Amino acid sequence: MSEKTKFATLYYYKNKKKMSNATIHSNLNPLDSMMKRFDEAAKIIGLDESAYDTLKYPAKIVTVHLPVIMDNGKVKVFEGHRVQHSTTLGPSKGGIRYSMDVTLDEVKALAAWMTWKTAVVGIPYGGGKGGIKCDPKSMSKGELERLTRAYAASMSDVFGPDKDIPAPDMNTGQQEMAWIVDEYSKIKGQYTPAVITGKPISMGGSLGRVEATGRGVMVCTRSALAKMGLKPEECTCVVQGFGNVGSISAKLIEMLGVKIVGISDVTGGYYNPEGISVEEAMAYSKNNGNLGGYTGGKNISNAELLELECDILVPAAMEDQITDANAGNIKAKLIVEGANGPTSANADKILNDKGIIVVPDILANAGGVTVSYFEWVQNRMGYFWTEERVNRRADRVMKSAFDVVFDTGKKHVVSLRTAAYIVAIDKVATTQKFRGVF
Repeated sequence: MSEKTKFATLYYYKNKKKMSNATIHSNLNPLDSMMKRFDEAAKIIGLDESAYDTLKYPAKIVTVHLPVIMDNGKVKVFEGHRVQHSTTLGPSKGGIRYSMDVTLDEVKALAAWMTWKTAVVGIPYGGGKGGIKCDPKSMSKGELERLTRAYAASMSDVFGPDKDIPAPDMNTGQQEMAWIVDEYSKIKGQYTPAVITGKPISMGGSLGRVEATGRGVMVCTRSALAKMGLKPEECTCVVQGFGNVGSISAKLIEMLGVKIVGISDVTGGYYNPEGISVEEAMAYSKNNGNLGGYTGGKNISNAELLELECDILVPAAMEDQITDANAGNIKAKLIVEGANGPTSANADKILNDKGIIVVPDILANAGGVTVSYFEWVQNRMGYFWTEERVNRRADRVMKSAFDVVFDTGKKHVVSLRTAAYIVAIDKVATTQKFRGVF
């Protein structure tokens, strides 16, 4: 193994005995996983107790109950959350998700991840996240609009271009962002596009935003392969999840010369060792609503997909897809996390001991928030960039962040995940010390 990749197989040996004696659970929630990584990095950099206690907890939690008139005339009450984990580096930034699986612990974890994510790529934001417990697929467009506007109205004193800036997340997109901008602007009495990102282009959205997260995954993949001494054209890749992030990641990684041999969505996995045409798969999924019935590969389960023989694995679906239960069966040399929290904390040591390099979510999928930042900047300037300029600047940010994390990993002899947390926590803690606390 070369010196370039040797560090990624090593673990924090100072705590190895302690970790090996720890009880392993496969049912950790996202908040537990985040805190395990936070604790490990905090020990390595010697984070003092005051800073630790301050960064451990979210700065603000807002929970609302939203009465919405449904199409049948009845009123249904929905629970919504907004968590601001930190505003040390700037206004809190993070998406809003609609799902029946939304819990406060999940939102708290995702808000903290946004703090570390924005710090890793060096943009002047803190971390936030929002969610509404609902089943958007069973709701009409009118019901979704009334729910979204109710949420925006209830959060009108929380949101703000210099306070808290939402964005799309699971089951939300540019339409929901447009409703929020409109409702917020009505309440404030002036059009305020910078209150949110991920908007339609006609309302101040940024060119390049749709592909931004997948593009960041591609840049991290390319950078990691270069450090590992692997040629893209000699590599194979499996992508779990074929939504915006997964499909675009697959498309752009394929353009590097990598052969895509496996893809998946809610209908299952599709494997073809001879290679899958991502363009054809994207067209099929668009025309049919999903990959169900796709004949470009053998139909397998999502669980089987993760354990396929490949060089690169991109989990771009949900949290906790790689756990202590299946990490030992992962055969990829490189994992690039397109989703938030796809690997549980209990799987980290298993992957490290196997010599698998993992580019963590707080780095790998930060292309989205980077271009969201560009959108916010353009809104504040009232001047918009070409897509070429957006992509060029985003690529530069992602490449620079990867290099900083890589060098930090070598310095501390830790995995890229721990290195990313070290970079982020150190930046936030140092700034907090300068700013002061109560």
